[in-house]
Amino acid sequence: MNRILVIRGGAIGDFILTLPALKALRDACPRAHIEILGYKHIAVLAENRFYAQAVRSIEYGPLSRFFARNSELPPELVNYFASFDLIISYLYDPDRIFENNLRGCCVENLLCGPSKIVEKADHAARQLARPVEDLGIRVVDLSEKVFPLIEDRQFASDFLRPLQQPIITIHPGSGSKKKNWPLENWITLFSREGGLASAKGKGGCRCPSLVIISGEADKAQTEQLECEWKDRDVRFAKNLSLPQLAAVLERSIFMGHDSGTSHLAAAAGANCMLLFGATNPDVWAPRNQNVQVLRAESGNVSDVEIRPVEAALLALLSSY
Repeated sequence: MNRILVIRGGAIGDFILTLPALKALRDACPRAHIEILGYKHIAVLAENRFYAQAVRSIEYGPLSRFFARNSELPPELVNYFASFDLIISYLYDPDRIFENNLRGCCVENLLCGPSKIVEKADHAARQLARPVEDLGIRVVDLSEKVFPLIEDRQFASDFLRPLQQPIITIHPGSGSKKKNWPLENWITLFSREGGLASAKGKGGCRCPSLVIISGEADKAQTEQLECEWKDRDVRFAKNLSLPQLAAVLERSIFMGHDSGTSHLAAAAGANCMLLFGATNPDVWAPRNQNVQVLRAESGNVSDVEIRPVEAALLALLSSY
């Protein structure tokens, strides 16, 4: 298998949960040319960063013909798909239209992975590893890893230069409001009167610097925190590219929810404290050893109390 194509759409977390399988594939085929067909702003995490030599956009217009029955397929794409010795597709394709069109391009070695995760089953990364394991390649390590480039780390160094260690990065949002810890809890946790304000001296650690991670979906929360903390030395990391964000997270303690950003932080090597609610951490939380999960017995993230969160965070800070 000299040329391998992995077709992976989905959100940030979906992509990162697939990385353990891709790592096993890369380790088993170190000399293969691997490409990823996906959303470029997400798949860039893998491009020339260990996993793949190239990334192609799944939003390329002519590709839409592959999702229609009896469509006249673009010769350029027919030749493109036919050039691969193996294609692994994670696309949602319940009627197998895309699959049949691929096979019409003389693609013989085609494996289809699960497009949706079964909630009451194995960990999501284990479910996503199945097509790679069907090749006889064992996926033993389910931890997620990304590999920032020198320029990614240089950006992070410049971005974080004004801040002293330790650095706490928080992402108060996610893809769903039901997954989010109340914003007032974040404000209380990091208030001037809170236990973290007196972190200096507890375990010998210094008072931490604070960075807020913000994307397009977090605009309202970010504006509220900017207003609340306008007189404090807090940095806001807004709409960074994912490789840049990974390099920033790499050097921090991270706090967040069940979100793609949390998977990115875990994959970057940050010490992570994740607050879970209704979603099952046994299926969705990163399997990395640097991840700690706090979850209320009720399954409601709003019921996670501030005191145990503060205690767990102070314990992490004491190691710095």
